[in-house]
Amino acid sequence: MFKKFSNACVNLVQKYLPDAFIFAIFLTFLTWILGMIFTQQGPIDMIVHWGSGFWKLLAFSMQMALVLVTGHALASSPPIKKFLISLTKFIKTPTQAILAVSFVSAIACWLNWGFGLVIGALYAKEIARKVKDVDYRLLIASAYSGFLVWHGGISGSIPLTLATSTANLAEMTSGAISEAIPVSNTIFSPLNIFISVSLILILPFINRAMHPDADKVVSVDSDLLKENEEIEIDNKDMTPADKIENSKIISIILGLFGIIYIIYHFYTNGFDLNLNIVNFIFLTVGIVFHQTPKRYINAVKEAVKGASGIILQFPFYAGIMGMMVGANSAGVSLAGLISHWFVSISNPTTFPLFTFLSAGIVNFFVPSGGGQWAVQAPIMMPASIELGVSTAKTGLAIAWGDAWTNMIQPFWALPALGIAGLGARDIMGFCIVDLLCSGLIITVSMLIF
Repeated sequence: MFKKFSNACVNLVQKYLPDAFIFAIFLTFLTWILGMIFTQQGPIDMIVHWGSGFWKLLAFSMQMALVLVTGHALASSPPIKKFLISLTKFIKTPTQAILAVSFVSAIACWLNWGFGLVIGALYAKEIARKVKDVDYRLLIASAYSGFLVWHGGISGSIPLTLATSTANLAEMTSGAISEAIPVSNTIFSPLNIFISVSLILILPFINRAMHPDADKVVSVDSDLLKENEEIEIDNKDMTPADKIENSKIISIILGLFGIIYIIYHFYTNGFDLNLNIVNFIFLTVGIVFHQTPKRYINAVKEAVKGASGIILQFPFYAGIMGMMVGANSAGVSLAGLISHWFVSISNPTTFPLFTFLSAGIVNFFVPSGGGQWAVQAPIMMPASIELGVSTAKTGLAIAWGDAWTNMIQPFWALPALGIAGLGARDIMGFCIVDLLCSGLIITVSMLIF
């Protein structure tokens, strides 16, 4: 019955889910209509909110494009290729493939979400080269499913924001929080540890249970997954310019620059593994591992091909966020209305659950941890004080709601899809099942802890 249900989800998505860009356009139209209906703003007002927000994710878009490009380029280097191949040494069957990818991806995303997104997809792609009868769509979906745990991990933006004593923490929470909340109360709390461990251990088996029967498996020709072979130039035929481009000394010196800065960063900031330093590590190690500037340039050229979705779609999601937070003359926004409605039907027992559900809905239109916090913190955190609910638990509820509906939101899947060469409709049917199963685990946890 479980496999029949998952097959039905896959077939439904294959038939009716359009390309991820069309999905973003549909969300744009839907948000525009809902904003006019519920906030009583005019069509031009909503379009102004859309246009004003359109370019507000440019820096983040570049960061995400570099996550894909530098991660992909690093993975194509000889040392990383050998390492990924070694991780597939004992993977012989589809069952082992799905379990391994799901587990490795979840652990990597819990440690750092940017690192996990790339590593999971690359590991899945390497396994697909070896295991011929595994469903490639499910393999990539399994890699993406690990992203469910990112906001409960040590790179979760909301728990880290709560743990940072800044002057505007009180402003962000409308005065509800004036002092930092340590990660021992959020990331390492019993509630968060229970949810994280449960998902890391259970998701691999959920994904394995969805593997299609042999006659319905969609595999991929391993030849299609091969990287372009590097063409070596004979030293005798090199011009002075060629010799510079193929100089190992240049890469070593540049790599030393990067390594020195990475050491300095962690020495002065502690284990601050933010998106910028992750990209910097990928870039530096990639340059060193490819040995020459020319080889790294070629690797980046190959990797850039998968970044088109990020470049095209992220500005549209920024526009959607602009409409979600765009307020009328009375200060009412669509995102605010959603949050306020859930607060109005809550009591001290159900408030964490309804906070989680409202965050899941808002995340569908505002797929950004920082954006999610900016929208919901001023509403949910004061409400938690009034109801006598722990602000740390409320913060976790927002964080898990943000992570939860990523399973049906193509926004974050774009790096993995770019690496894998797939579209959103190829994996989202499987992700719906992960959404439902994980939602049950998180819901029960919010009620019993």
